[in-house]
Formats: sequence, C-alpha cells, structure tokens
Amino acid sequence: MHVYTAFITTTTILTPAVQNLNVKMSWTDNLYSYIIKININFIKSILYLTYNIPYNCGKKVKIIMKKIIFHIDVNSAYLSWTAIKLLRDGSETDLRKIPAIVGGDMSKRHGVVLAKSIAAARYGIRTGEPITDALRKCANLTIVPPEHHYYSQCSRQLLDLLHHYTSAISQYSIDECFAEYVPIPGDNGDPVRAAHMIKDTIRDRLGFTVNIGISTNRLLAKMASDFEKPDKVHTLFPEEVPVKMWPLPVRDLFMVGHASAAKLELLGIKTIGDLAKMDPALIEAHLKSHGRTIWEYANGIESVHIDERTKTDTSNKGIGNSTTLSADVTTEEAARKVLLELSESVAGRLRKAGFLAGMVSVEIRYNTFENVSHQMQLLSPSQATQVFYEAAGQLFHELWNGTPVRLLGIRTSKLSDCQVRQMNLFDYVRNDKQEKLDQALDSIRQKYGSKAVMRGSFLEEKRPPKATPYD
Repeated sequence: MHVYTAFITTTTILTPAVQNLNVKMSWTDNLYSYIIKININFIKSILYLTYNIPYNCGKKVKIIMKKIIFHIDVNSAYLSWTAIKLLRDGSETDLRKIPAIVGGDMSKRHGVVLAKSIAAARYGIRTGEPITDALRKCANLTIVPPEHHYYSQCSRQLLDLLHHYTSAISQYSIDECFAEYVPIPGDNGDPVRAAHMIKDTIRDRLGFTVNIGISTNRLLAKMASDFEKPDKVHTLFPEEVPVKMWPLPVRDLFMVGHASAAKLELLGIKTIGDLAKMDPALIEAHLKSHGRTIWEYANGIESVHIDERTKTDTSNKGIGNSTTLSADVTTEEAARKVLLELSESVAGRLRKAGFLAGMVSVEIRYNTFENVSHQMQLLSPSQATQVFYEAAGQLFHELWNGTPVRLLGIRTSKLSDCQVRQMNLFDYVRNDKQEKLDQALDSIRQKYGSKAVMRGSFLEEKRPPKATPYD
C-alpha cells in the first residue's frame, strides 16, 4: 500500500464520487486541512486525470486540500530578548513594561530605534526613527544598546524549539520565520489550536512572546501576524481578506513604504481595499513593476514567495551604505575620507555578492536635515573601490553647497553579474589592475580580519573604517 499526497484547491471533482462511497472522512472547520482516505479502485481514473497519480499507486490515497503556513514573529524581539537577559542578571525592571527602546550609540549620533516597548509606542515612538526624535516624544525614555551576538543565540533557540513541531521551516529574519503546519499531538487536526500550543510553549520555555499568523500563503500569514499584538494568533485566509485586510491603511500592506504610500494617496488610494480594486495597469504606470506586485499583494496573491522575492531585491535595487557622522563635516577633504570608507564597504559587498555596478549615487544630509543626492553613469560596470571613490568624490564636489554635513552615503545600482561584462577598451587595463588589488585585499581580510590591512589615511586618524563587509 502506498500513500500519495496531492495539494488541491477544490472538492468539486471528488465530491460526486465521494458521496456515493462508503468513506470515512475527517476534517477541521474552515481551515482547508481536510484529509480524505478513499479506496482508489473506485476513483483511480479521476485521480489520474486530475492529479496525474498513476493507477498502480496502491489501495488508498491521502489528499491534503491545502498547505497551511504559519508566520512566527517575535514581539519586539530585541527589546524582549534584552529584557529577559537583564532580568536574569538581577534587574528589577522589566523593559517590556516601561517606555523603553533598544537603540544605537548616541555618542556617535548613530542612534535609531531598533525595537520599542508597547509603553513607548503609546508616545508615538516608531521603529527606525532617530533616538533624538524618540526622546523629544518621551523625556523619561529608557535606552539600552543592542547585543547582536546574544540576539543570534535567542534566534537559534527559537528555531531549535520550532523544529520539534515541523521540519519545514524557512527563516525570514533573525526574529521571524515561516513554517508549514503539521498536525501535533493534542491539536485534533486544528492549525489554530496548534498555533496556540506552539505560542504558549515559546512563552513558557523561552520567556518571550510571539505572534503567529496563519494562512495558505506566506504573504497573508505575515500580514496576519501583524494584527493585534502581543502574544496572539490570527488567521487571514483568502476569503477573509476583504473583511480583515482591505479596511487597513495602504501603508500597512507588505512592501508599501512611505514613498509608495504617498504616491498611492495622490491617486486617491487610502486603504488596501482601494488598491485591490484599482486597475493594475494604472498602478504599474505610476510605480512600474512594483505597482503590479503590491496590487497582487492587496488581493492576497503571492505569485513569488515573499522571502524569495526579497532575495532578488538586491540585484534589482542595488547595494549601498551610509553613515551618520559623529561630528558635522565642514570640509571637502574630510568628506572625501568618509567617502573612501564607504567606497571600500560598498565595493567589498559587491565583490562578495558577485555583482558589478553601472551607476553610482551620493547622498548628503545636511545638519539642517535637508537631503540631497546626485548620481552618475560609469563608463563601464565595475566593483573596484577606486572607481567608486573617484565617482563619489566628483559627485560630492558638484553637489555640496558648503553647509555642514551630518550624513554621507554611497549607493550603486544597475547591477549585473560579474561573470558577464562589457568593458570599455580604455578602462580595461585600469579596472583589471584595481580589481585584482581589491581581490587580494579581500582575501587577506577574510583570513586575518577586517583590520589586517588598512589605508594610511585611516591610520593617521587612529581609527579603522566604520563599515566593511567582513566584520
């Protein structure tokens, strides 16, 4: 006897046959997780024509109607994990119960809010905003620095626990993952009950809470996990989209950022439902291919897994780096030293990813918080530090108006595979020599550490570059 598994979306074909058979059936309400065991002798022709299952597959077939996907998301991960550690070390204050954030180094003005407590959120504090802005909203805000190594340990503990429930786990980020539902003892075949059991086990054993979203694809499962928090389980099946998702503001839709939301609102699109009902050609006209993607998302359609789409975003969007300066830059000479650091970082990341860049742009944020940028096309695609540095220096010279600079950034775009390149004849020798030098330096740094080889200009200031791809 062999058991086959087929994923289908409807019982229309099987229903007439099943109704006339003496069949034992079991299912859970509303959750597509129907399991049917049938004597194949009666319906083998239907199975072969519909699912291409061979006639000699055995006497019984198990058909699972639809995969169920969980999205497990740690509530305020960095803050929760830090709170647990501090409590374990003897602290009497639980950061999760007071206005608190995890953020960067204020002394270097790098600080942004990485995670916030629910109490901090009540002051309007948002993840990603500068710490200085958060302090304006809440003067008694508690700020703790991040501990990334410890967070990695917490993430591994979560994944290890989840593997006791299913082997089909796909990590999306350090604090969230997708998992295929597999019935577990005590859930009676009910994914919602299973999700509650998993959620409670995580809380009781690991000490932090998660939200779990449930659906038939990853997009909707992720949207569901963002509903009411913390320590909750939510469903968002396709038939629930009009009621649960469409009334939400369009900015709440996955992959809709501030810029996209602003453009959509100019078109009169304020809710996800408004977007779902629009002509996709109109959205594409304003937002290009991204418009088609978010229109599909608004309708609950996931043509490409969202984690697979994210993996390809680098090649589509580019690679860049920026730094908030510990002191305002007031001379071009000082700015060029920062641009050199950034050029090394960006070029190193391109080489590590196997890309060439055909476009370079420079971003400046003045101490007035005004942002300006400028870009230029390279004569031929490159991944050489010196090429990016010279282009960035030229762009800065053309762009800078003399106002003190708070932030500098370099971004590359028009990426292509480094194995397939068209080289300008006059640039070939220069590029080839520079890239061989960079590759030799990459090899040394990967073997001996990022500080094994440094430029003399950095040594003069007794400080290494701020960001490299090897740290």
